[in-house]
Amino acid sequence: MTSQIAANLAAVESRIAAAAARAGRAADDVRLLPVSKTKSPADVLVARAAGYRRFGENKVQEAQAKWQELRDTDIEWAVIGHLQSNKARQVAQFATEFQALASLKVARELDKRLLAEGRRLQVLVQVNSSGEDQKFGLPPAEVLAFTRELGAFSALDVRGLMTLAVFSSDHGRVRACFEVMQQVQRELRDAHGGGWDELSMGMSGDFELAIEHGATCVRVGQAVFGARLDPNDYWPGAG
Repeated sequence: MTSQIAANLAAVESRIAAAAARAGRAADDVRLLPVSKTKSPADVLVARAAGYRRFGENKVQEAQAKWQELRDTDIEWAVIGHLQSNKARQVAQFATEFQALASLKVARELDKRLLAEGRRLQVLVQVNSSGEDQKFGLPPAEVLAFTRELGAFSALDVRGLMTLAVFSSDHGRVRACFEVMQQVQRELRDAHGGGWDELSMGMSGDFELAIEHGATCVRVGQAVFGARLDPNDYWPGAG
């Protein structure tokens, strides 16, 4: 598995570079965030040895368990899944990045907990670019008003936007989601006088298309680590 993860990372890096070239961009403009959801700390260490330091996790409980096990390393954690305000205390303790902010209640609680911890948190605002009812994130039309409220939270380092595109083999439908994100980013830059440089979009099945539409961070799990597992296989209660 060690050699396979390293080979997978190299293959994804090559695909990122090719997609960036097609878009007239530099490969270095795109950050690969390996998503270690359901993967063991041992697998994370393999990817760390291959040069990756920050890893994405959907569930706070699983992320916190891995942080505790690997806290003697320099590994950083990005929480990329929906967060309830009652989990803000845990995130404030260990996370470097949170990519799914879509609630002022959560922003307020995170800010309070971070100030108590003496920490700051890099934050992306989640947008529901597909309009699907089951998806978390703000409707595009509400993003600007939401972002105007975030200046009140001094511990949040708000850097940009995140989305999950529609899960579809129809590239036209996926592309439409990414185009929505580009438009929202333009509106924010116009309103705030610049900034909002981070655009996290694209996963294992669509990251190349996302890069062609301006993604600066792609969240890739299965193409790096292989099929997902049951996290309870390596510690009970982590799932």
